[in-house]
Amino acid sequence: MHYEGNIIRPPSEARSIILQATVGCSHNRCTFCPTYTGVRFRIKDEATLSTDIRYAAHAFPGARRLFITDGDALVIPFKRLFKLFEEINEQLPRLTRIGIYASAKALRRRSLEELKLLKEQKLGIIYYGLESGDDETLKAMDKGTTSGEESIALCNKVKEAGIRLSTTVMIGIAGRERSLIHARETGKVLSAIDPNYVGALVTMIAPGTRLEEAERQGKFTLPDQLGLLLELKEMITWTNLSRGMFMANHASNYLPIKIHSPAQKEAALKMIDEAINGAVPLREEWMRGL
Repeated sequence: MHYEGNIIRPPSEARSIILQATVGCSHNRCTFCPTYTGVRFRIKDEATLSTDIRYAAHAFPGARRLFITDGDALVIPFKRLFKLFEEINEQLPRLTRIGIYASAKALRRRSLEELKLLKEQKLGIIYYGLESGDDETLKAMDKGTTSGEESIALCNKVKEAGIRLSTTVMIGIAGRERSLIHARETGKVLSAIDPNYVGALVTMIAPGTRLEEAERQGKFTLPDQLGLLLELKEMITWTNLSRGMFMANHASNYLPIKIHSPAQKEAALKMIDEAINGAVPLREEWMRGL
């Protein structure tokens, strides 16, 4: 397989074939993200992708899942993207699900009809970086969308196409002053979207990012452990999912939580209270990571 640069994938795609169809991210301006710094976005040539697909078919003939990277591969022009899906399915007929990251820019470009066509080609899950439902926070992080309402519309289009949706949110990204506002507004947007999965990550300030520069200049202060726990509690309180999972068990989290909502919501809130009171141990700093 021809891999270039940093290859990232969701934890749930650990056993999937990873096909790098693009290099970098077409947006690549989020203040917190160091992943594609200095990388010019491009779509890989068809010959290279065909070679990788054939190799995957030979090496993993019984594979059930495949994940397409990099950061927002769904932005590939539709005719070319559909052709890629056809080739994947032709070479790997036993696949049951193809997954992909999507930015707001990519979902704006994809019509409902196009998403349905991709669903027929086994696109089974889209991972969307919501990060926040608070408009002011979205603007500050230069996310590419400045409206929680727009994210609701984009994500509902994915759901209407029959594709499973996993959304990522960030604890601490609004800083100390706007922490609970961000938590509440994000919970409201998540409730309106009602995704299949929510992944909550704690913000870790990466070297070389604009967020690090803002912190150095005193323009951004990350909440302390207590503040992060209170923010997580507030977000879960305001998040009402019909049958989804809320997962705050990424390596960045101080308190790993996995909630089958709504059944386990109250138990999770109780656990957070116990952690705040010191009755539940937190993940040690050396164990945390991006």
